[in-house]
Amino acid sequence: MRPLPTSRGTFANPSNRFGCDYRAEAALLGAPPVPVVDVHSHVHGTSAAALLRESMDLYGIARIHSMTRLEDIEGIRGVLGDRVRFIAVPDFANPDRLAAHGTEFLRRIRDFRREGASICKFWAAPRGIDYGIEAGDPRLLALDAPHRRAAMDEAASLGMAFMVHVADPDTWFATKYADSSRYGTKASHYEPLERLLDEYRVPWIAAHMAGSPEDLDFLDGLLSRHPNLSIDTSATKWIVREVSRHPAGRVHGFMRRWHGRILFGSDIVTNDDHLRGGDKPTEMAAKASDSETAFDLYASRYWALRTLWETGHELESPISDPDLAMVDPARSPHDAPTLRGTSLPREVMAEFYAGAASRIAGEAVPAAPTAAPAPAVR
Repeated sequence: MRPLPTSRGTFANPSNRFGCDYRAEAALLGAPPVPVVDVHSHVHGTSAAALLRESMDLYGIARIHSMTRLEDIEGIRGVLGDRVRFIAVPDFANPDRLAAHGTEFLRRIRDFRREGASICKFWAAPRGIDYGIEAGDPRLLALDAPHRRAAMDEAASLGMAFMVHVADPDTWFATKYADSSRYGTKASHYEPLERLLDEYRVPWIAAHMAGSPEDLDFLDGLLSRHPNLSIDTSATKWIVREVSRHPAGRVHGFMRRWHGRILFGSDIVTNDDHLRGGDKPTEMAAKASDSETAFDLYASRYWALRTLWETGHELESPISDPDLAMVDPARSPHDAPTLRGTSLPREVMAEFYAGAASRIAGEAVPAAPTAAPAPAVR
């Protein structure tokens, strides 16, 4: 397999298993075929956002849509400027979970819309069942619950598109969600989604290849039944692992068939906790501990995704993928799958990288990014 040209062959961190230089790798990869719109991210923390901006500059990401807290929009916009768009989300930090996902979310949707948000997010992952039980309502995050329909009504009345997270990796249903009496089957999570796709005729974006990158035949059926549905390709480790398992020709055929309905996304999460050591409040916050490991965390996702979609390289992913060890005890949490580049044809890339997302957001395709000065973090 092809090694990364800048690899030192030593483990640096879970986002950089071979000690490569992601700045130099960006130069070797070159500019993307068209400026890229990342339709799926979670940008938090102004110092972390400055590192993300450097990654965006290096990897040709012209615009990014982020699920940033409403209260933090001003600060993030101060770092990313006109390159960031915001996605309406509930306040998951609110200790009153019932209010946060009920009447309070209706107000926030309106406030997000005033901030220019054109997309509203509805998170309905199976682990949301646990979140709801803890709050006293197991159906708190059920996609078709009455209070979520009220939020959909509000967003639709404001002309917003919907983004939705349903299901999760097959590896999780084999392990974390093995209790189907609690979590249901993976197939059962699509039943409310398909009903709502018919009921709400707005544009929908189903995140993470609609939660089923493992099964392109299933996605063919889902997309054919619902012409208002698009999918994004966010969740880097999951996408790299599963797309690489499909024959390149099958991926080409899928991307061509659904040209204009597949959107590039990363699911990058930035956080200022990534820039310091010590104890961290969450597993996500613990993914980096200084500016260099944080840069690797963000840049590695763009490197891996662009390598997957643009090149024909075959190599072991430089990003640790603990899901492998979840289903195979012989694997280590720092093992990684093979990344097999798909070499998508250029005529597919323009819509995939920018056109489809820009159209849903009602915007022109962005120009190539310029490396304007940003608040540097070193």
